[in-house]
Amino acid sequence: MNKELVDKIKNNPDYQELVSKRSGFAIKLSISMLVVYFTFILTIAFSPATLGVPLSADSVTTVGIPVGIAVIIFAFILTGIYTKRANGEFDDLSNKIKESIKEN
Repeated sequence: MNKELVDKIKNNPDYQELVSKRSGFAIKLSISMLVVYFTFILTIAFSPATLGVPLSADSVTTVGIPVGIAVIIFAFILTGIYTKRANGEFDDLSNKIKESIKEN
C-alpha cells in the first residue's frame, strides 16, 4: 500500500471508530477472562481445600472439576461473543471504510 492510501484510511473517522470500539471491547473481554482465570488459579494456590471438596459423600470428583470446566466454557462463550460482534458491527464498519476509500 502506498503512504497516501494508508494516511487516508487512518484519517477516516469510521476507521478511528472501528479501532476504538474493537480495542475497548477486546480489553473488556480480556480482563473478564483474566479475572475468572486468575481467581481459579489463586483459589487453587491459596485455598486448595475449597476446590478439593467432593461433590457428594461417595464421589471421588471434587468441586474443582466442574469449576475448571466452567472456566473453559466461559472462554468459549467470550470467544462466541467477540465473534458475533466482529462479524456484525466490526465487519460493517470495515466494509464502510472500504467503500469510502473506493469512492475517493
